[in-house]
Amino acid sequence: MRLLLHMCCGPCSCYPVKRLREEGLEPIGWFFNPNIHPYREWEQRLNTAKEFAEKVRLETAKEFAGKVSMEIRTEEQYHLRDFLRKALAAEASENGRCRMCYTWRLSEAARYAAENGFTAFTSTLFYSIYQQHDLMRETALRFAQRYGVEFYYEDFRLGWQEGIDISRYLALYRQPYCGCIFSEEERYSKEIRKARKKLAKEHKRQLLAVTG
Repeated sequence: MRLLLHMCCGPCSCYPVKRLREEGLEPIGWFFNPNIHPYREWEQRLNTAKEFAEKVRLETAKEFAGKVSMEIRTEEQYHLRDFLRKALAAEASENGRCRMCYTWRLSEAARYAAENGFTAFTSTLFYSIYQQHDLMRETALRFAQRYGVEFYYEDFRLGWQEGIDISRYLALYRQPYCGCIFSEEERYSKEIRKARKKLAKEHKRQLLAVTG
């Protein structure tokens, strides 16, 4: 199987690559993440993805089944303006911004895989415990069918802590937020965190009222 692995970043790739190699697969990485803000953060993650691809060939990286560097292809055009136009238009609908972001990246992964002779594609998005897993899977399957390529599904979340340990072992840059300007605000804004905490308490109160 010729497998394309859409890479969000280097750290998120650690466990998926290890797992795929254990299954006898040698994925080819593809970095396409127009959501990342600001430019220097996007550049840092791009460079870290390349660094990861090179480091996994090290004999001292015993966590990996292979000892060759991972092939990686990268989309090195910064698409911030396109992302903002799409994200702001999607904000009004439920899960709109994240749904748009998953759709853009996974549809492009499926298209790229189909146009470049890959049997299947998958994504390190399925490693994150913070993403909307079922929505992403539904999206990936839809575009796999549209482009006539297989979606290789695996729940990489099972190796969440192992992936963190590997990324630290390899001394990779670890980002503190998802990537987009909205997630950066959500990560650091005290007002948003306070509002979310208040909303969570209200949801809990309503649930207790219903269940008695």
